[in-house]
Amino acid sequence: MEKKRLLIIDDENDFLTIAKINLEQTGKYEVMVLPSAKDIISAVHSFHPDLILLDALMPTIGGIEACEMLNSDPQGANIPTVMLSALDKDQDKLKAYKVGVVDYLVKPIEKDELLAKIEKVLESRT
Repeated sequence: MEKKRLLIIDDENDFLTIAKINLEQTGKYEVMVLPSAKDIISAVHSFHPDLILLDALMPTIGGIEACEMLNSDPQGANIPTVMLSALDKDQDKLKAYKVGVVDYLVKPIEKDELLAKIEKVLESRT
């Protein structure tokens, strides 16, 4: 079985480390992590992810702006993106869905919840 490629962008290094280890241990995923969205387009072009997990609140470039960057890039526009956020307000979720996010998870996120969401999104794309 070919591994699915996941790109995780979050400014919390502990989250990136734990998520990468947990996801790669399943044997189903190859994971690339970035501490900032500034290199999202070059990462998409070099890594070709099947799914992007994107933190909503980051210094410099937040999740909404990063989604807008993806939408304007021919290779990035069709990659499903799941927004991760500590914010659980409908207005924040609405903004995310308006820029094309396929789902929205509120932190803290349990390992099983994250795995289930990733599988659900990937299955819906096949």
